[in-house]
Order: sequence, then C-alpha cells, then structure tokens
Amino acid sequence: MKTIESYNFKNKKAIIRVDFNVPLDKEYNVTDDSRIVAAIPTIMKIISDGGSVILMSHLGRPKDGPEYKYSLRHIINHLSKVLGQNVKFAEDCIGKEAEELSASLKPGEVLLLENLRFHKEEEKGDEGFSKKLASLADVYVNDAFGTAHRAHASTTIIAKFFPNDKMFGFLIAKELEGIDKVLNNIKKPFTAIIGGAKVSSKIEILNNLLDKADNIIIGGGMMFTFVKARGGKIGSSLVEDDFLQVAIDIEEKARKLGVNIFIPQDVIIADSFSNDAKFKTAVADSIDEGWMGLDIGEKSIKELSGVIEKSNTLLWNGPMGVFEMSNFAAGTKAIAEAIVKSTARGAFSLIGGGDSVAAINQLNLSDQVSFVSTGGGAMLEYLEGKVLPGIQAIID
Repeated sequence: MKTIESYNFKNKKAIIRVDFNVPLDKEYNVTDDSRIVAAIPTIMKIISDGGSVILMSHLGRPKDGPEYKYSLRHIINHLSKVLGQNVKFAEDCIGKEAEELSASLKPGEVLLLENLRFHKEEEKGDEGFSKKLASLADVYVNDAFGTAHRAHASTTIIAKFFPNDKMFGFLIAKELEGIDKVLNNIKKPFTAIIGGAKVSSKIEILNNLLDKADNIIIGGGMMFTFVKARGGKIGSSLVEDDFLQVAIDIEEKARKLGVNIFIPQDVIIADSFSNDAKFKTAVADSIDEGWMGLDIGEKSIKELSGVIEKSNTLLWNGPMGVFEMSNFAAGTKAIAEAIVKSTARGAFSLIGGGDSVAAINQLNLSDQVSFVSTGGGAMLEYLEGKVLPGIQAIID
C-alpha cells in the first residue's frame, strides 16, 4: 500500500484530499469535528518532515456555484485551533489567488482551498479542472475515504498528474486495513450484524459476506422482510414485498454454506411511529395489524449478545431499531455493549455506516471498539466487493 509513512516531504508541497464535510450550526460553528481530527496525523507527518500542506475538500451539496453557507471559510478557526497553528485560506480552489498562495507557502505552513463543489467540474471528474488543482503541488495525498467511491476530479482524476508521487494518508490506510480484517484476514468465528431499514440497500453486502461470515444477525426494519418471507405476520411493520424472494434466496444460500442467520425472535411493537406511542413486546412473527416493530426484544438481545460475545471478528452496519427514539433504543444499545465486551476480550470490531457510527458515538463507546469507519457509502461499496475509483487511482 502506497502510504505517506515512508515518503520524505522535506521542501515538498502536498495537496491532500480531506473530508471536511462537517456539520455546522446556525452560526456556522462546527458541531462535530471528528473528520477534522481524523486528518491531523497525516497533516502533522508532512509538516514535521519539513513540507507544506494544501487542503482541499467539499462541504455540503451546493447547486449552482458558490453559496455562503457551504463555504469552507467557516471551519478555518476551528481547524487552526485543532492544528495548533494559523491556517491560510484561498477564496477559490483554482485561479490566481490559489496559485499565488500555494507558490508562497513555506515549509510547515497550511493552506485550505475553498469548497471544490463550487465548481461543477469537480463532480464531473473534469480533467482540465484536475490539472489546475494538481499544478498547485508536488505530491498528491488522498486521505478522504468517505469520497473514495466517487470518480471526482479531486479524488480520482487528479492522481494521473502525479504518476510517482501519489499515496494514501494515514486515515485511508487505517480504513483499508480495518476492512481487510473483516474481508480477507478473518479471525473466526466472524459475526456480521446488519441492520437498518431496507433489505434492498444491503443485498450486495449480505451476498458478499455469505462466504466469509459464520453468523449473520439481521435487525432493524429489514428483518421484517425476512420474517414475512418465512410466512410470519408482521402487522404494519416496514416491509419490502418486492424483496421477499431475495430474502428466501439469501437464507437458502446461507443454509448451503453453513452460515447461521439470526432473525430476532421478539420485538418491541408500537401503535404508531412515535416515541409517545403505546408499546409492548410481541413475538416477531405474530404482530397484530395496526402495530409495527420498532426495536428488538429482551429474548433477542440475550440470544444475539451471546453470539456476539463468542465472536473473534465483528462487523456492525445498521442499528437494531429506531434508536433515535429513546423508547426504541435499548436493542441498539445492548448490541453495541456486547460488541464492546467482545472487543475487550480481544475480538476485532469494525463499525461502519452512518447510523451505526452515530449510535456508537451517541453512546460514547467509539473508543472501546477496534475501528469506526468514517466512510459510510465508500465502506458499503468496498464490503460489496466493488472497486473504489479513489483507491484504484492510487494503486494503479
């Protein structure tokens, strides 16, 4: 793997693709800086070598050119504070000012470019735009795993202008090592916990994990498609009728491969999709009309926690219930705690996908698991066995 570890950046200008797509409040203050903090080791390595750093990122989804609310100027003060030094800012990512500020950068200095997506050419993967970005630096570093599945100018196309000086930052290297442990370097038994709302968004992951996992736990709204496919009554629970046969096929394939599929046996049901709804416990395949499953029940928690605690490799993608509502968060919390317990015993645990990451952070347990992935969509595609353009551009 081509990483920055063995590269000497002395007197070199490195342009780094980071993921500073961070949440801001109404006053444009950063409310979660985990993505900024994650990029610091890469920046510090280059600075300590005696190189200078040019940072490029997107923020939000601007539609027609520059929009003040999506300006990266909002994060300069926070970034400077986290980095412990003043960060310079270019009011455009290309053009005269960006060129002059880049050219005048001294070793140890850091420059942040304005939002890449203020130019449509970024998402189009335009070669001319990529060349202008590349002209600012001597070395290209990709440290934005969250955008590695997009063939954009700054994530993929730019790499061709650095045939011998392109590499991964520490963050992407850690992401790839973490995912490799649950795809190719597995300590058995391996349990995958797949939750979330829809089977349709997880089919490829499930299929790719069937020849790797010993156990697959299916939770969240997607479990009811499996329950109905087995002939169960699911009341008003979320279901994808178009995917009943897919669920049957997945279970059949699992049986042939000797993979254990665990579907929660009891659930917490409610009479409406609200934290104020009436709720009670029911058997997962005997839910009355007008009631919907919103979390897993105590019997399921006990069974599934037992499976997790006996595992040596764990992948968690997707919550067990509607954990945003306090009355339906117990299942997700219990699964997270079982993963933590197993990790403390020596298991490798990888948490990935927006809602699982949100849950583990909300529970303040992220430092008690092996690795929390920063790249929701990218991680899913990698787990599905797809080639990520941003990764391939460095490897090629």
